[in-house]
Amino acid sequence: MRIDLNCDMGESFGRYTLGHDEAMMPFITSANIACGLHAGDPLIIERTVRLAHRHGVGIGAHPGFPDLQGFGRRTMGLTPEEAGAFVLYQIGALAAFARAVGAELVHVKPHGALYNLAAQDRSLAEAIARAVARFSPHLILVGLANSRLIEAGLETGLPVAREAFADRAYEADGSLRSRRLPGAVLEDPAQAARQAVRIARDGVVVAYSGEEVAIQADTICLHGDSPTALDNARQVRQALVESGVEVVPLSRLSGA
Repeated sequence: MRIDLNCDMGESFGRYTLGHDEAMMPFITSANIACGLHAGDPLIIERTVRLAHRHGVGIGAHPGFPDLQGFGRRTMGLTPEEAGAFVLYQIGALAAFARAVGAELVHVKPHGALYNLAAQDRSLAEAIARAVARFSPHLILVGLANSRLIEAGLETGLPVAREAFADRAYEADGSLRSRRLPGAVLEDPAQAARQAVRIARDGVVVAYSGEEVAIQADTICLHGDSPTALDNARQVRQALVESGVEVVPLSRLSGA
């Protein structure tokens, strides 16, 4: 049993600090780094890339809608072609900083509203997959398990990583519970740890309604901007190891 632990990072901007990037690094194996359109700026990107490289953490681009004010969590009416171009633009920016420190870009994981829309919208999912493949057919496309984005990645010939979440609630259909609804974010580190173990070891997540949902995951996301982020990361990592699950980077997973 092996699983990757990823975290969204580099989401500070200018004088505004968000997340606990440095403290989270020892607990994760992959970093999804904001590319400057929904969060981050050139200095933040460079700092985060260097931080991940120093810790031996896999570096990934985290492209989102061009929506700094809404943190990329608001839906934008872009055409698939526009969305694909924005994704390619952001991958290129992140890859430049990775190359500058002697690191390689490993994966791409869309952010926020772009991620959620691509899970359901086939045209958007295909546009994102094409954009990733245009940059490199070897980049791993990360998407919600059982989603359109994973299907599009496979059809495009990309390696994919099916993602699940330790600190987010699920609906009975396998989708993430909307952040607009109560209980969408798991704030108890012990609960997040239990959910991570069930996903990695048993291939099951318990939905908000109490139903068990089958889920196949290659990577588990930990958000770094919640009040309990560090406790979540510490307890999730410990619980996985104690359950016999090996935590490894995406580049070492056979399915990616």
